[in-house]
Amino acid sequence: MSFEPRRAIVTAGDSGIGRAVAVALAGAGMDVGLTWHTDQEGAQRTAEEVRELGRQAVIARLDTSDLPGCGDVIDVLADELGGVDVFINNAGTGDGTPFLDLDYETWRQTVATDLDGAFVTIQRAARRMVTAGGEGRIIAITSVHEHQPRVGSSAYDAAKHGLGGLIKTIALELGQHGITANSVAPGEIATPMTGQTDTDPHEVQRPGVPLGRPGDAREIAAVVAFLASPAASYVTGASWPVDGGMLQMGPQAGSHITSDDWRGV
Repeated sequence: MSFEPRRAIVTAGDSGIGRAVAVALAGAGMDVGLTWHTDQEGAQRTAEEVRELGRQAVIARLDTSDLPGCGDVIDVLADELGGVDVFINNAGTGDGTPFLDLDYETWRQTVATDLDGAFVTIQRAARRMVTAGGEGRIIAITSVHEHQPRVGSSAYDAAKHGLGGLIKTIALELGQHGITANSVAPGEIATPMTGQTDTDPHEVQRPGVPLGRPGDAREIAAVVAFLASPAASYVTGASWPVDGGMLQMGPQAGSHITSDDWRGV
């Protein structure tokens, strides 16, 4: 329990889950480096929230499909922070194209962003942790589709399955250095990515989800903050679904079941 994280990097920290995670980690006493891809103003707003909590915030642009150069951004942020104790891989994309209609370029863009870029940035952060003497936390934001597929998401599903497997392997290899690696697998979360900017998830009905609603980004951030904390010192190689019970129904149910009839016998 001697691990005391002081510096975290969160990719795609400009909105949604990334913003909530950055703020949660700042609230736990960490300085935060965060990245943005297209929304620099959003990243600056997140940075201000971090600073309002009395922590340092630095930002940088990151395109995880810029391979392998995207790893340099992680080194720049780590240098500005004085190191990295916690790395959150949150950057990602999707497409929603049926398999038979999916062109190769779209496939490559999705897989490059969600898996190849994750490999490069996670590896760069892990090397920094080991060089600094070990101990650290690596956490990937995957998806319930790390575990179960969804129609129209072949590239996304393949990338998220791969990222989940990568994290499990990292957990095996980096344990000797005192570095843990885990995934957090969100279900539907009310964020700009799901078309629910500034939406109160408690006011949205999802009959196909046992808890009956989408999640709040802060509910994901709370689990991430735990995994980044000293309290999670013996947790590694795990994937934590945070989905309101969606996986118990199947991911299609969240959007395709339109009544509560299933709740009865």
